[in-house]
Amino acid sequence: MFDFSTMIDLPLIWGGLIALAVFLYVLLDGFDLGVGIIFPFAPSDKCRNRMMNSVVPFWDGNETWLVLGGGGMLAAFPLAYAILMPAFYMPIIIMLLCLIMRGVAFEFRFKSEGLGRFLWDYAFHFGSLGAAFMQGVILGSFVQGVAVDGRNFVGGPFDWATGFSMMTGIAVVFGYALLGATWLIMKTEDITQAWARKVAAYVLTFVGISMILVSICMPLIHEHIRHFWFSLPNFYYLLPIPIITLLLFLLLWHDLYGAHKESRPFLLTLTIFAMGYLGFGLSIYPWIVPFHYTITDAAAAGPSLSLLLVGIVPLLPLILGYTAYSYYTFRGKSDHEHTY
Repeated sequence: MFDFSTMIDLPLIWGGLIALAVFLYVLLDGFDLGVGIIFPFAPSDKCRNRMMNSVVPFWDGNETWLVLGGGGMLAAFPLAYAILMPAFYMPIIIMLLCLIMRGVAFEFRFKSEGLGRFLWDYAFHFGSLGAAFMQGVILGSFVQGVAVDGRNFVGGPFDWATGFSMMTGIAVVFGYALLGATWLIMKTEDITQAWARKVAAYVLTFVGISMILVSICMPLIHEHIRHFWFSLPNFYYLLPIPIITLLLFLLLWHDLYGAHKESRPFLLTLTIFAMGYLGFGLSIYPWIVPFHYTITDAAAAGPSLSLLLVGIVPLLPLILGYTAYSYYTFRGKSDHEHTY
């Protein structure tokens, strides 16, 4: 039987695929979670209708990438999955319950009036807020590392609840709120758009502060990260990342306060997330269970990865294709009329 693992670095390819799936989830589900985070603060019920209609065609498809990322880790890196899942059982369960809550809110909000609609509004809000916060908590806990003995997680059920993970949870909430606000600038008009522009300008400051704090704390967490960023010549090679990020912030600030662009603020926010994700990925590589197992150590057998790759090759373009088609089909401004 021909084995692709003798020709190509399958663990690296699968690590890249899972990283891509997580990144696309953060970008795509991030903006509709962000819309939910700022949802109850909208000026009117018509504005809230516009906000929800702007994400209704996309939200469930966006979560495909979360399933692909989690399923891909189980199949391609079973050792990492077996260690990390017990470490993050509680925040993952809370995140999933919050996602279920907001999914139900999509179904029932437009069918309710009065107190019922008020309750579903806040179910949508708190579901989005809780899911975003827990994703940030998981990210922070992952960077800090988990207690491992051999091939098993040996920590406690609340090891994930640290000061750094709480900070990253809050940072992700602000980041998603910025994504949601800039999405609304692009997808709405009039009162809703003007309000979203003010929200984005307000949240931008907190996103900048959060990125600075996380960037300061990460090198202090582990010698590997500190050495990677501040040893020579790495420092000079990596210096463009914070410089480009700063320029993106300045350009976004200009668009929100001066130029009054519609589409570019959202694209700039996506790029800021991309730069942050790039910095995070470079800091952690090659670890998939920081700082115990690399992607090579935790990977499944070569023939298994080869077979899985045969399955993902036609699947990934299909998912990308229907995602692009849905965004193309529902392009343009959203309305306040019931369209779900």
